[in-house]
Amino acid sequence: MKVKVPKNIYITGEYIKLDSLLKFSSIASTGGEAKFLIQNGEVTVGKDVCTSRGKKIKPGEIIRVNDIVILVKASEKTRSKAL
Repeated sequence: MKVKVPKNIYITGEYIKLDSLLKFSSIASTGGEAKFLIQNGEVTVGKDVCTSRGKKIKPGEIIRVNDIVILVKASEKTRSKAL
């Protein structure tokens, strides 16, 4: 099995909802497509299948959609607010 290099996605807020993340990362082109992927069990958050569109995804979490891996990171703007 070939190991996939994660796609880094930087967010400016404390979290991003799962369906929005799929659109923001260009995995889904529409909200309906994101909903379809999530409801069909094609999305995992960490090691668990997630079927909740509104799941809050925070920096450090790993999302998998089929063979695509996403690593969510905090943008510089978010990190500077926390300091």
